[in-house]
Amino acid sequence: MASILVVASSFLLILLSTGTQSYGTSPEMLLKNRGKVKEMFMHAYDSYMTYAYPLDELQPLTCSGKDTWGSFSLSLIDSMDTLLAMGNVSEFQSAYNRVISKPSFDIDVNTSVFEANIRVVGGLLSSHLLSHVGQVPLAPGWPCEGPLLRMAESLARRLLPAFDTPTGLPYGTVNLRYGVPPQETPITCTASCASFLVEFGTLSRLTGDPIFETTALKAARAIWAKRSSIGLVGNHINVLTGKWTATEFTMGNYIDSYLEYLVKGGILFGHKDLLDMFKEIFVPIKKYTDHNSWYVWVDKENGKVSYPYYEALDSYWPGLLSLVGNIKDAKKNIFNHFLVWRSLGGLPEMLNIITGETVTGREAYRLRPELAESLYYLYQATGNPIFISMGEHMINSINNIARVHCGFATVRSALDHTLSDRMESYFLAETLKYLYLLFDPNHFLSLDPTKAVNVTETLRVPGSQHFLYNKYNRILKDGCSVGNSGYIFSTEAHPIDVGALYCCRRKWKDGMVEGDGFSSQDGCQAQTFESRLELFTAGISE
Repeated sequence: MASILVVASSFLLILLSTGTQSYGTSPEMLLKNRGKVKEMFMHAYDSYMTYAYPLDELQPLTCSGKDTWGSFSLSLIDSMDTLLAMGNVSEFQSAYNRVISKPSFDIDVNTSVFEANIRVVGGLLSSHLLSHVGQVPLAPGWPCEGPLLRMAESLARRLLPAFDTPTGLPYGTVNLRYGVPPQETPITCTASCASFLVEFGTLSRLTGDPIFETTALKAARAIWAKRSSIGLVGNHINVLTGKWTATEFTMGNYIDSYLEYLVKGGILFGHKDLLDMFKEIFVPIKKYTDHNSWYVWVDKENGKVSYPYYEALDSYWPGLLSLVGNIKDAKKNIFNHFLVWRSLGGLPEMLNIITGETVTGREAYRLRPELAESLYYLYQATGNPIFISMGEHMINSINNIARVHCGFATVRSALDHTLSDRMESYFLAETLKYLYLLFDPNHFLSLDPTKAVNVTETLRVPGSQHFLYNKYNRILKDGCSVGNSGYIFSTEAHPIDVGALYCCRRKWKDGMVEGDGFSSQDGCQAQTFESRLELFTAGISE
């Protein structure tokens, strides 16, 4: 394996030294690649609808389906906004009608609180906010009303009992009809405790009920309060006692979306303390976990390396770094990820970076989206065509090793490319969506790459307009602004229309709480654009 990485490294050097004309960034080549991704999506989506719907997931090897996370028709809800991203309005309308025909979540089924939130609540909310793009009938009062919004609210209320703990941290599982199962373990991972703010905050802003946002904030702040003396958190915690049960800090599995939502929740809703938290934890992350742009597992108490492991889930980090302006570190990190991809044709769940070997039992490539996500963000930030080339290699590799007659199959082993009979919903919701958007830099969901000039410096100067945040500035001036104030993606790649979050302030004014970013003040003047940027003016972007 180590020698393979050397070969892959040589390949990457060739890419870096090749002229940009070879990267396929001409309009014709971008269009061709979008067409490839769209065909991949429709092959997977049509297979799900033909062989698996209304069950949650497709089993592509046996051309069948099964329920996984709760009998939601999960893959349909999770992929609706991808249909719109690819311009398939008619199929979105069909999916919309299917979903609203079964509006009840009064089901005697146990489900993951985390997965139900990011996949189902998030999928319903993004499709609700994109309903005007999908040309479906809009409810009176939209975006503050609508069937998808009410379905999202109904499901989220069924998740709330999980948060009824002494710490405010949720149990990992809830029964949608009866609440927390009697024998449910109190041990939950950090990401599953504190990655609710994007979805729950959006719900509160649209429905006027602050319970969702305040619940998510309490959980995120509770995790932060348990950080160690060097500023790191563990990866599993007892939600009844607040005691850590696993003390390793990891960049990927168990913690990833907690870090992501500190940034995205802080920006979306103006919670400056969350941005402070990210800025503070970024320091020990760099000090203790960064080893030659690989981020390893360390003990949260002393920063000593616990395991020299790289995980496929780590691959979101370059995208998040680029989002906050640290392009230098983002580039270094993503090149490491791509070396693994190039050597194996996919990312194994876990790799020992010292031996270059996959960790036993963690060889699978599960069609995860994180590498595609980071390529998308980095291309938007830099316009560097090498990220287009990396994306081309991704789609070719996925087609070569995972495509079957009925969709795309999880790769059981990245070493020999044997397959498993599962296609998770995030392949439709995230992986293919990010690849499509990578090849469409002018897409309405995309950020404007022409603004991505000298990103590091713009973060150092409060008041200058970062390529991401320049669109948010319009909210502060214009208030409600549906469809033209930019989008921010949830951890499941569901785009949230930033301007729409300010459309319901007048309607729900009397029910809103004061302060802490959720003000009853009509308009957004209480939160300045500069105040959202100044938290990142030192340290992170260097």
